[in-house]
Amino acid sequence: MLYSSLKESIRKQREDLTALLGNTMYDLAKQCAKDMPDRQRLEQRLTASIPNIPYCKHLFITDARARQIIDNITREGHDPRHMARDRSTRPYMQNIVGTTDFKLSEAYISRNNNRPSLTAVQVIRDPEGMIIGFLGADYDLRELPGTQSLYKENHSWRQIKGDPAIRSGLFQQHRVESALDRRIDDVLALMTELMSENGVFHGKLHFSSSRASLWLVDDPYSYRILSFDDLIDPDVCLAYPHQPYTQRAVVPKTAIPKVFEMLKELRFADEVIYLRNASLNICNGLVALNFSCDGSHYIGWEEFLTKGLDFWFGGAE
Repeated sequence: MLYSSLKESIRKQREDLTALLGNTMYDLAKQCAKDMPDRQRLEQRLTASIPNIPYCKHLFITDARARQIIDNITREGHDPRHMARDRSTRPYMQNIVGTTDFKLSEAYISRNNNRPSLTAVQVIRDPEGMIIGFLGADYDLRELPGTQSLYKENHSWRQIKGDPAIRSGLFQQHRVESALDRRIDDVLALMTELMSENGVFHGKLHFSSSRASLWLVDDPYSYRILSFDDLIDPDVCLAYPHQPYTQRAVVPKTAIPKVFEMLKELRFADEVIYLRNASLNICNGLVALNFSCDGSHYIGWEEFLTKGLDFWFGGAE
């Protein structure tokens, strides 16, 4: 499933995990309230319960001050290292008391395994409603189901400022003509051919260092590097056999040379603020640009073609 944004994808995963864990944690906390603060009985209850809590790495119980009063209970047995541990400062214990008495923490890097983790915490109350402790369940993100759902990349123009050291010395530098600059028309024609007819779905041009990086539809996990000599040699197309334009492309074939022509304009438009490298991905439709000031931009191909030079050099940097 594709989600509309990274944040939407995260929100949906958290909703799914809360639905998966909420009722189970609530029921177990009610049972534990009967045994507080009997350590032995609590450990026996969690040992019996952990097989029924999906994907949980370990369970623990603290008192009302968030100091642990039992061993960690894992599927393999007891882990005594955390007995008496003060968890009050951990992120999952912050602002825990609310309308539901249940909290699924934001992801964090665990102290023990140094891996992305999250913790579900349920308030334990006595029959009068007083808080007498907290039930916690720790999870390793890599072991949770459905946390790898994809999201659709945002195509709106985004600017990311780069290294301040480079930006501070911007006006002390100027563009030095590269070998690629001198043969740019030939290079862009070759790149257009490779992306239109030879299965390259992502192409990146490094103008200043006169090279290119290519990703192919038939081998997307590896990339190829073309030197300047490769980029001016039409025979290089023989190494990438002709194949139909991928059906996953959202960029029309006819737009590819237009995008490259605009990249050429950005390369030569200014001697101080100039394009260092740029890429086009025909499958997600994004154009990525990096300028001499180390500013990076990501923009959909259609919007990119509508922007004139004034947009890029009239304060967008």
